[in-house]
Amino acid sequence: MAPLPTISPIHLGPVRIEFPVALAAMSGYTDWPTRTIARRLGAGYTICEVMLDRFILKVTKGNKARRYLRVTDEDHPVGAQLMGSSADEFAAAAIKLVAAGFDVIDLNFGCPVKKVVGKCRGGYLLSQPQKALQIVARVREALPPHVPLTLKMRRGMDDTPESQDRFFEIFDAALALGVAAITVHGRTVRQRYEGRSSWDFVREAKARAGPRIVFGSGDLFTPHDCLAMFAQTGVDGITVARGAIGNPWVFREIRALAAGQPFPDGKGGQAPRGLGASPPFPAPSVREQREVMAEHYRLAEEVYGPKRAFSVMYTQGIKYSRLHPQAQQVRDAFVAVRRAEQWWAVLEKWYAEDLPGRVPPDPADDSGK
Repeated sequence: MAPLPTISPIHLGPVRIEFPVALAAMSGYTDWPTRTIARRLGAGYTICEVMLDRFILKVTKGNKARRYLRVTDEDHPVGAQLMGSSADEFAAAAIKLVAAGFDVIDLNFGCPVKKVVGKCRGGYLLSQPQKALQIVARVREALPPHVPLTLKMRRGMDDTPESQDRFFEIFDAALALGVAAITVHGRTVRQRYEGRSSWDFVREAKARAGPRIVFGSGDLFTPHDCLAMFAQTGVDGITVARGAIGNPWVFREIRALAAGQPFPDGKGGQAPRGLGASPPFPAPSVREQREVMAEHYRLAEEVYGPKRAFSVMYTQGIKYSRLHPQAQQVRDAFVAVRRAEQWWAVLEKWYAEDLPGRVPPDPADDSGK
């Protein structure tokens, strides 16, 4: 059995992250309810869904401010991820997010979505080092000195040597400008979400950064994946994205695995695990799934109100269904719902009996199901 890597607390400026395994920023998912559930189940840090700088500048009060700028005591430490194309708008939005209570400002230079790249945002900035660094410098200058600035990057626009050179031009200069940490995702912008993430590239970036903080990202679907990335790349932290949607228990499992502790086997017993173990962690029982899903819905109603909460939890229910022992039938049942009471009826019918949960399939092989 391979030795377990040591996962140590890190500091982003004055912000201490006790367990540097984070819930990554994901559009449409990492809102306040999802972040709260992840924190309660072991995430050491969370990052809100990416927000457009111009949108933030327009949001002042009311429902949208309550939904998107909500930060509560148990949310800390929490980062706010920004996307845009104008250095001045980035800076103004960053200041507003700090005023809302976010601890860290994270700049998105990695989103591969076509409509984002086409508007010169996200991953497009990896092709424009001068503009990217102008944004970094302007935001760092505008922020109070105690507020950490971080950066999310993919490993370039494509696999060409020129693209890699531009990546490291931004990477090196951003650290020199005072960026507290950089998250490196091992896919290119052109890859989007296809193919494997290059952990070799993540390891190269961390070696280049030396003692400065690098988070790794990409293909982190199980607790074993997460500890393997620490062991194979030497990163200081990781950000879990698709592997945490519908499975927030993954953070609890990572903590248990890292500590060499036995983990509940979903049947009331204990299942010892180690990095070299081949069996996956068992999924939470159906009863625990029900409790967490019901709480997630309650939190969604708190921030969105009853009508909007259903549309948010419609998608979440489908994602959670992957852990149910009758996953396909439960997924189909959630897909068919059209009203909030139908969503709760699915929970009543399919989650009434306490059964062992189902280990979720690798999202890369699951076609989103």
